[in-house]
Amino acid sequence: MAAALADVGCDVRGLLSRGDDLTGAANGVDLVVIATPDAAVASVAQAIAPSPDTVVMHLSGALGLDALSPHPRRASLHPLVPLPDPEVGRIRLRSGVTFAVAGDAIATKLAHLLGGWPVVVDDEHRAAYHAAACIASNHLVALMGQAERVAASAGVPFGAILSLAQAALMDVSELGPAKALTGPAARGDDATIASHRAALGTEELPGYDAGVALARQLAAPRDSASSTGAPVEGAPVEGAPVEGAPVERAAQCA
Repeated sequence: MAAALADVGCDVRGLLSRGDDLTGAANGVDLVVIATPDAAVASVAQAIAPSPDTVVMHLSGALGLDALSPHPRRASLHPLVPLPDPEVGRIRLRSGVTFAVAGDAIATKLAHLLGGWPVVVDDEHRAAYHAAACIASNHLVALMGQAERVAASAGVPFGAILSLAQAALMDVSELGPAKALTGPAARGDDATIASHRAALGTEELPGYDAGVALARQLAAPRDSASSTGAPVEGAPVEGAPVEGAPVERAAQCA
């Protein structure tokens, strides 16, 4: 974050880390960014002497503004993008990503300055928002780890499985999750699912069973509508945009 902000013209005064005296961190600056694990945010905020002119901001997706007590000006800025290492993060933070913002207007200004798209997420909805982010990113990565292990047991290269996943995500982008769903759980093919479970080791079954349950949950409204002859919810109407299709967005930077 420090590197990305410096790239867009911010005067980054330096980084403080474990063992440094944080008392005067808010002196003489417009903004203090707390970029620690969630469990440390509150204690770090409390170690900084409040300043009426300085915003104290955290980068947590899950925490609310109360974690920044006792500072009078508080903000949060959470980039909705994976940051696996500093250089990749530096680039991705300036690539037009979504930022969850709350509190002081400086968070929205920074999102625009980085070329991003700010979305206000209040304290009441932070946990649900962050859960969705973890499902879409962390859980997806863990799921691909399972796919890699199971494919290796069958002698199938991971690249082939990765191409399949990329095509499925493209379908989700263009059609939405419900219409993109294929496979035995969507078809109600219990015999195939049973054969999968018999082939998997016991350590892989909890993840596989969870995936089957999610697929059945997604397919249920579609199957119910099909059995009654009713239109399927979410089916595209001629001339109407498909839900989930990219929307052109523009943001004027301050």
